[in-house]
Amino acid sequence: MSSTARLGYLGMGLMGLPMSLRLRAAGCELAVWNRSAAKAEPARAAGARVAASPADVAREADIVFMCLTDAAAVEEVVFGANGLASVPGQGKVVVDFSSITPAATRDIAARLAAANGMGWMDAPVSGGTKGAEEGSLAIMAGGSQEDYDRVRPYVAHMAQRFTLMGPLGAGQTTKLCNQIIVGGTMAILAEATRLAANSGIDPMLLPQALAGGFADSKPLQLFLPRMAQGIHNPPIGHTYTMLKDLDSVVELARQTGTPVPMTAVASQMFRLVNATRGPESEALEIYKLSDSR
Repeated sequence: MSSTARLGYLGMGLMGLPMSLRLRAAGCELAVWNRSAAKAEPARAAGARVAASPADVAREADIVFMCLTDAAAVEEVVFGANGLASVPGQGKVVVDFSSITPAATRDIAARLAAANGMGWMDAPVSGGTKGAEEGSLAIMAGGSQEDYDRVRPYVAHMAQRFTLMGPLGAGQTTKLCNQIIVGGTMAILAEATRLAANSGIDPMLLPQALAGGFADSKPLQLFLPRMAQGIHNPPIGHTYTMLKDLDSVVELARQTGTPVPMTAVASQMFRLVNATRGPESEALEIYKLSDSR
């Protein structure tokens, strides 16, 4: 299926590259950009045009997708030199797959609209690199119904589920709810895996033994074997990303008066992983915190 809209993708990281490759595999006309150009080479090999700057992408694209590290990176790509705000934007829309705070999303979107009329959807993703490669991601969106309907056919090449949750910021809030569950589950799975191993049970049998029961889940089936076998490359997700998101949960909870004691504990555990294993470590290395032997 070929695209009728010209597409752009900014950020060729763990998620952005496989997502952009799915757009090319679907026949979409695509321009890509990454701060370090070498990471865009696989997209070039798949037929995408590698642009010189975010402005270069936005100048030609009708829809600009992007997946960046954090709010500072989004700010730079939008408002920095040769950023999105530097070109005419009327009739164009940005779909931001990055995970940033709802407040930052609303602020950046409003400032970009004032600068050049470009629209915005926040659309953070869940499903990891495997989901990005397979096109099975869950994407939760905030924005207008009109923009959602416009971008949905193209997002469908990258996601199994694309849900409009409400106005701008609603997608980011939903992603924070997702991260409460994912981050907390990682911490709990690490404890279960370690208890099994320390008690003489092969933890690799846990996913099979618990399949179909109340403890079964995608994280159990995917994360636990990686923990037990020490498989962390390629990473499913980095520690710094999980820590950033859980810290955002705690801050939003403070603003809304929401108790999040379990998430607060998990965020401190990932802070310890960040300090001991490094920010680029896989988040599943939280399992190694419980190795007291």
